[in-house]
Amino acid sequence: MTIDVLGRPELAERRARAAVAVLFFTNGALFANLLPRYPQIKAELGIGNAAYGLAVAAFPAGAVVAGLGAGVLVRRLGSARAAVASTLLTAAGILLAGLSPSVVLFAAALFLAGAMDAFTDVAQNAHGLRVQRRYGRSIINSFHAIWSIGAVTGGAMAAGAIALDLPLGAHLLISGVLFGTAACVALRFCLPGPDTEPDEGTGAETEPKGEPRAKGSAAAGRPAMTSRTRYVLAALVLIATAGTLVEDAGNSWATLYLSDSLNASAALAASGFIALVGAQFIGRILGDRLVDRFGQRAVARAGGLVAAAGMGLALAVPTVPGTILGFAAAGFGVATLVPAAMHEADELPGLKPGSGLTIVSWLMRLGFLLSPPVVGLVADEAGLRLGLLVVPLAGVLVVVLAGVLGARKPQPASGEG
Repeated sequence: MTIDVLGRPELAERRARAAVAVLFFTNGALFANLLPRYPQIKAELGIGNAAYGLAVAAFPAGAVVAGLGAGVLVRRLGSARAAVASTLLTAAGILLAGLSPSVVLFAAALFLAGAMDAFTDVAQNAHGLRVQRRYGRSIINSFHAIWSIGAVTGGAMAAGAIALDLPLGAHLLISGVLFGTAACVALRFCLPGPDTEPDEGTGAETEPKGEPRAKGSAAAGRPAMTSRTRYVLAALVLIATAGTLVEDAGNSWATLYLSDSLNASAALAASGFIALVGAQFIGRILGDRLVDRFGQRAVARAGGLVAAAGMGLALAVPTVPGTILGFAAAGFGVATLVPAAMHEADELPGLKPGSGLTIVSWLMRLGFLLSPPVVGLVADEAGLRLGLLVVPLAGVLVVVLAGVLGARKPQPASGEG
């Protein structure tokens, strides 16, 4: 995607950037407040690993079902209002999940929360890209890093609530009110008006938010889609899905594995999830510099090796400290995978502008959908330790497929520091 230099951002744009950062932060923190409470919910509902895996798969299922409808909501409400409205409904769904007296209601509440989270994801990225166009340089990666800070904060809040023996309902109500209020305040400082803006000097509208114009993608000169393009697109989907599989291992199973299999205390067991998202944040902060120096392909391969070796060693020699470090290695290793896959997909020839990005973004959610029940079934048959082999296997898959990513470092856009 080309970047136009628009000069120093004005106060309204700087405030809008801060507002979008708040939206990403709240999105990361809300669900992270629920994840470390999963073992408690599982115990209270009295369900096995397979039923638990199917139940928590309702969250990504809701996201997959609702994902393609997010654009309609954004067009009707505007990206900022859609992000805030769906954030409030996500908070409500998470609270209902924590209070559900049966596994069916628990899954239904997670389905609602997942659907609303998908809306939030599209809307906040759309508004972030709109702010980015105003800035004239790339800032979208910083929003995703802030999402990781929010996830760490939410996980730490949950660990604190567990340590203080705060009731689950009270804990999730406090979280929902706090972050829902923050999102409503942020709305006041988001950019006003429609989400399509005129190109400077032409009066023509830009591409819809979330669908940046790819290089050389004018309709008249766009080459036909080839079998090579299809192969690369499929490989990019698998790379992005590998990243989501590792993330889901931290979301759904890290706390449970540490507490049930390794007998860690409830508060300490939350450290596995916190370590994964914390290391992922560090990887995102460093990712741009590493890619500039070594290229997407080398960074992805190195990341896949780090995830496979780190988590593989942790599973081979199971200890609480080693497992926490293993989840940290996995989070660090996959930090750049999804942005890399999306970037490469957006540059593929033979696709309409934004189509490759949309395909990868939607299909990678299948990783979140399929992973919990598969890991749960394996865990019931052979133990959760064996089920978590999905993490090093995902790392190996990235090493094998990373050749479709760019080998050369990207040239910085004119005017970027």
